[in-house]
Amino acid sequence: MGLKQRYASEVEMFIKVCHRLADSRFVTAFGGNAAWKLSDDLILITPTQMNKGDVTPDDVVFINKAGDTVEGTRKPTGEKPMYLRFFQDRPDVESVVHCHPPCVCAAAILEDPNLLMRPYYPETTTEVGPVPVVPYAQPLTQELADNFAPFLQKFNSFVMANHGLVTMTRGDIYWTLLTVELLESSVDSILRAVSTGNLRELSREDVKDLGNVMTTRDLPLFGAAGVNASLESLYFGLEEG
Repeated sequence: MGLKQRYASEVEMFIKVCHRLADSRFVTAFGGNAAWKLSDDLILITPTQMNKGDVTPDDVVFINKAGDTVEGTRKPTGEKPMYLRFFQDRPDVESVVHCHPPCVCAAAILEDPNLLMRPYYPETTTEVGPVPVVPYAQPLTQELADNFAPFLQKFNSFVMANHGLVTMTRGDIYWTLLTVELLESSVDSILRAVSTGNLRELSREDVKDLGNVMTTRDLPLFGAAGVNASLESLYFGLEEG
């Protein structure tokens, strides 16, 4: 039995996510890609040079952690080095989505890099976390993958300067899509607020309380295990360095 048949339900969900990204206009033309680690040495990844709305089960590619194609007739996304870096440096991560949601992409060209590092909404604070800006590098390059290095251990979502969004989670590919949708909705509201006045953040005490909520809901802290002491330190410790 081939991998496509063995992982039929995962492939079906993966295709669903690709199509929803396209339907939401979070990806256009050949942009965006996704990867889902199915086992320690098996990754389901999108093909290169395809609109995600057109991807079918026959188009997906299975690669190993060395980047070799294990099954599939198409070439994997040219962003493969970036994904291999993610799964190598963050073995806790199960799935990753790179896309271009309009509002997050607007934030990617703002001069203020701190906008998405602050807490504004409870859900976004507990389910997405702070979102740093990764310095620009040419797409499809090892340099771009390497630019994530200072941020990978501490955060789960990243704005790529002048480019787009990367979100990773310990959940399946559908959970990562939901995280992308939550962030895009929040950034939409933030940008609307910025255009009319000053932003009002959640207080330090509010964030401390939300950390308790995360504990109650058994939600893991963002970043690699043991890197961040608490939700409060993640948001407000950044100001103390």
